[in-house]
Order: sequence, then structure tokens, then C-alpha cells
Amino acid sequence: MLCTSFARGRITSLRRTVTEHAGYEGLSGRHLEDFVLAVNEIVTNAVVHGGGHGRLLLWSHDGRLWCEVADEGPGLPAGWMGHTRPPAGFEFRGRGLWLTRMLCDQITIVSGPRGTTVTFAAMGE
Repeated sequence: MLCTSFARGRITSLRRTVTEHAGYEGLSGRHLEDFVLAVNEIVTNAVVHGGGHGRLLLWSHDGRLWCEVADEGPGLPAGWMGHTRPPAGFEFRGRGLWLTRMLCDQITIVSGPRGTTVTFAAMGE
């Protein structure tokens, strides 16, 4: 299990740590790249929209690698339902959660005025 805090300016080192841990847990090739990209997107969302810092957990369960990213920001906007299709055209926002949905399994999002927690698993083989 990996449990660590992160903040603005530390995303690159966190990405390296996640890559090493996920590789140690058996992810490789495309599955490893996709998982690390998804983690990066969600961590970046936490930094940009969730107060500038957060907490990351990685663990294995039933042969799958799981990630949980939590922040203490204001939560997702009221009425937000999540995107099931890609953001339109040249929009600069809204791709992180969509991309994570495409690259990972079983994504859950819990959000409220005390923060947001996103949990997901690496795509199965």
C-alpha cells in the first residue's frame, strides 16, 4: 500500500512514485501508462480545483490495483453529473475525469462542500 500527501509543485515526483509502485504491483506496458495518466489527471484536478493539495492511496485488492485521490476543496459544482463523452472542441477543462473513465474501471466520485474523493481501478487485462 502507498499512502502519501501531495501538493502543487510535487506532481512530477508523485507521478514517478506511482509509476514505480504500480510497476512493483505488476502493471506494465499500456495498462501501466494508462493508470499513471489517470492518476496524474485526478491529482492535477485536486491541485487545481480542490485546494492545492490532497492525499493519494494506492492498494491491491483481488489482483487489481486501486487508487483513491482525496482533496479538501469546495466539491464539484451543483448539478454536475460527470461527462460520459469527451469535452467539445478546444475546451481546456473537463478532460481529466472523462479520460479516467475511459482508461480505468469502476470509477466512483464522492463530492461535497468538504472535498472530493475519486476512486478507480487499473483496467483489467
